Amino acid sequence: MKTRFLIDSNEYKGQFDLDLTIKSGQTSQPAWRYNDGYFQELVEVEGTSCLIKIKQNHNDLDAPLEIVAESLEDMDEESIRSTVREIFSLNDDLNDLSEFLAKDLQLKPTIDFCKGLRLFKANNPFECIISSICSANCSIIRWNRSINDIKKKWGTDYSFNSETFYTFPTPEILKNVPEHDLEEMQRFEENLPNKFIFDKNLKSCGVGYRAKFIIKAAEMVENELILSNMYKKSYEEAFNSLIELPGVGPKVADCILLYGFGYKKAFPVDVWIGRIVSELYFNGKEIKPHQARVFGMEHFGEYAGYVQLYMFHYARKSGLMDSIKKNKL
Repeated sequence: MKTRFLIDSNEYKGQFDLDLTIKSGQTSQPAWRYNDGYFQELVEVEGTSCLIKIKQNHNDLDAPLEIVAESLEDMDEESIRSTVREIFSLNDDLNDLSEFLAKDLQLKPTIDFCKGLRLFKANNPFECIISSICSANCSIIRWNRSINDIKKKWGTDYSFNSETFYTFPTPEILKNVPEHDLEEMQRFEENLPNKFIFDKNLKSCGVGYRAKFIIKAAEMVENELILSNMYKKSYEEAFNSLIELPGVGPKVADCILLYGFGYKKAFPVDVWIGRIVSELYFNGKEIKPHQARVFGMEHFGEYAGYVQLYMFHYARKSGLMDSIKKNKL
């Protein structure tokens, strides 16, 4: 079953840059596959796996979004439309955000650098949890590769026009995968063929020391942490629930809350966000990550998540980050 429709720019408030949003390195999920002019990914719509293909004219941020959706079952167009709007935060009012940014002299310059940049939210909160754990102290390219490898090895495959896409494995599956080569070897009861390659374990996906965190987090999500209840919790309650997961510190918890569950007051702070906050608001004085996090949440309120996203992109593209690096030498 295939469905085609448009989402016109007058259906959301403010601009939208599809290319920038997907490629901005947000930790909710790996960047979508790009082919034949469309960004593509397998997502879940009302419990059914559906391939979403989305395209926008690169030279016009007000151009309509072209959507093609394919699934093995009949799908309601409105459900697909709603899912796309949620993933790309088309329900957010970027005009209001721009007004907020313009009132702050330190943030005003971010507006021109971040036109159309929206939160790229996870379709699968559990995938967001594992992605965020994998992203800690890791390059974007590397954790993207790790998550895609996990999907290929333990997800369910769906083929569309000779291309294969994979779901993210459930907590029940992931909690039972081998951690490393030795554990995978020990699970075989029969003699192994010569030159057998052990590649069905987590460390073969390049996650390193995070492998044990991933397995334990999957076990806790399966047995203790009910993800559907997270949306009903206050920010503080949700934060305290996530911080109990192995491999999840304050920064990772805030990433999960922002990109996985839409808590926009979350303000993820890594080394660079801490330095950027220091440079813009504390005259370059060194501050601890906790101080930067509290400052961001209190100073920016419900816009904190967007401010963090815009700050980082602005610092990378404006030369501010290069300036901070030189000052740290």
